[in-house]
Amino acid sequence: MSLVAFDFDGTLSDSEMTVLLGEQCGVADRMAAITDRAMNDEIDYAESLRERVALLEGLSLDHAEEAFAAVRLREGAADVIESLADAGVRTAILTGGFERGVNRALEREGLSVDRVIANRLVASKGALTGEVEGPLVEGTKDDALSDLAADLNVPIEETVAVGDGANDRPMLAACGLAIGYDPKPAVESVCEVSVDSMAELEGVLETEGGLPSC
Repeated sequence: MSLVAFDFDGTLSDSEMTVLLGEQCGVADRMAAITDRAMNDEIDYAESLRERVALLEGLSLDHAEEAFAAVRLREGAADVIESLADAGVRTAILTGGFERGVNRALEREGLSVDRVIANRLVASKGALTGEVEGPLVEGTKDDALSDLAADLNVPIEETVAVGDGANDRPMLAACGLAIGYDPKPAVESVCEVSVDSMAELEGVLETEGGLPSC
């Protein structure tokens, strides 16, 4: 494999960015309910994202930054990314979440990836407007992965995708090897392998030849 593309919320991170943002303005439970429906393919992802972000209208940028500062990589995720980089494998994060939260989590661990493809919250006059923009609002992760692979001159059959929810299904169906990270029922059918820990994921990547064996 030459490129590994990760989902973020629910995969590399056990934080849920929209919920962390919702906690700043008392709408976390409503956020979580919409997220669960989207990840189980009960509601269109773009619609669910807009519904969640609309609940954040008026949240100050200072409070949004507090939420992003709370985003964490899950245990073992940094080791996987570092091992892939050491092995010369390109890495990317494709998420319907927000690039500010992804970047804060990576910075905390002193990590970088080759590409972050994510959305952005719109702000005006020091507060969120309740709107979202970016390549993965209406765009799908299969197109994003295909474009990224072409940009990096990587054949699509040499790509690996790792995800957990319904909006990951397009890239899991399009990649060379689809790995579900504790996948929701809506995506299990397109996953060739399922794992439930970063240690297990690292073992699968070793088997596939992306990482040297210990």
